Amino acid sequence: MMNNQTRVQRIQMDHGGLSISNSNCLKKLHRVILRFKEKITQKLILLAVAIAVLGVVPPVADSQNKGNGSSTSTLNVKQSAQVAYRTIKVDGLDIFYREAGQKGAPTILLLHGFPTSSHMFRNLIPALSDKFHVVAPDYPGFGNSSMPTVDKFEYTFDKLAKVMEEFIQALGLKKYSLYVMDYGAPIGFRIAVKHPERVQALIVQNGNAYEEGLREFWVPIKAYWKNRTPENEAELRKFLTIDSTKWQYTNGVRNQAVISPDSWNIDQFFLDRPGNNEIQLQLFYDYRSNPPLYPKWQAYFRRHQPPTLVVWGKNDYIFPAEGAYPYKHDLKNIEFHLLDTGHFALEEDGNLIASYIRRFLTPHVHSKEKAH
Repeated sequence: MMNNQTRVQRIQMDHGGLSISNSNCLKKLHRVILRFKEKITQKLILLAVAIAVLGVVPPVADSQNKGNGSSTSTLNVKQSAQVAYRTIKVDGLDIFYREAGQKGAPTILLLHGFPTSSHMFRNLIPALSDKFHVVAPDYPGFGNSSMPTVDKFEYTFDKLAKVMEEFIQALGLKKYSLYVMDYGAPIGFRIAVKHPERVQALIVQNGNAYEEGLREFWVPIKAYWKNRTPENEAELRKFLTIDSTKWQYTNGVRNQAVISPDSWNIDQFFLDRPGNNEIQLQLFYDYRSNPPLYPKWQAYFRRHQPPTLVVWGKNDYIFPAEGAYPYKHDLKNIEFHLLDTGHFALEEDGNLIASYIRRFLTPHVHSKEKAH
């Protein structure tokens, strides 16, 4: 007969070909289990802290990819970064727009430039939509919106601003921050002057409102304003080619390898549609309507003092840094950043710009919304 001590010593636990045959091993196993439980508990605590503080779930290994070194990140808990692609009727036109974020959050209206569309904001939108309601429309004649021919639609900046104003009303946007870039500046500033009470803040990215910003690039365009001749038109048609479109994205950047060719290829696809060149030439010609309005826009800045964030690609040949500095003369509540990049600054410095926007708008807009 075995006594109890003998039984303990003779206990064998077989697992995976290993044998444990004494009480000392059992004690060691017990300590290993305790340490394993402590580590699991620590990880659960860290996970809870991350969710509570950051509002996101940290990256976790994908169970289907174990062994090959790959991993996947889980989505934001609220999944607010999901971008919706919508179309709404405005003045008989189909206006395409991208939208993300909670509709009760502060709104940012993103107004694109030439020759692009809301596609230029494809990465910025999800970078902001956890805290903001982000909306980015395509103008008539651009991107996925309707493109009536020049004989059926008035392609002027007054008209584009009017359509965007009706778009804002159709979506029921009562207050918003305006992100204006390139063509977005004359469109957005027309809206801001008409409805200053709606504009909570301005984000100006290579969008001009001063004579100082119209330099060498504008010489052939100004010649077209004075004499709309076939010869002057031929010079401007060069701006509508794939080489020119690519140049707008790559000129002045630090590292061309990080600029996706999808951007200029997509823009060129829309430019090459039958009748679109005539639309763009008409808008080149009508841009002459903007400089006379600069004093009116500058008066709006001085009178209403909207909080303004300037994020400007300083190597932009189209709208150089000389057009950025004057904003500092008229605006008191301004944050000013010259970035070492070109015209489409979001392509190279999108993450940086997103961080500036989040930091700037949080006290000026987001905190005020929560207070109400």
